Amino acid sequence: MNKLIDRIPKRLRNRYGIALLVLVAWISIFSDNDLWTTGKNHRELSRMEEQSDWYELEIARTKEQLTEMHSDKLLLEKFARERYLMKRDNEDIFVLVPEKR
Repeated sequence: MNKLIDRIPKRLRNRYGIALLVLVAWISIFSDNDLWTTGKNHRELSRMEEQSDWYELEIARTKEQLTEMHSDKLLLEKFARERYLMKRDNEDIFVLVPEKR
């Protein structure tokens, strides 16, 4: 029996060392903030930061288009015709939709 105990490192024979080892294992595996969840949250945060950057670029582009449309009436009319299919009273609009194959 003593030979088996002698094979175990002295640090692990200490009950405080065992308690510390169990605590670290419990925190890293079974806790709400375990290693798996922490990694998953980190990946989600990175994805959301990329989305935030993309949305900031889209907001800047949209603001630029808005200022252009407010300054140029012809551009505003072109935008309304293309995007919302608006027309004048004496015009007809034909929308061509490609066939799905």
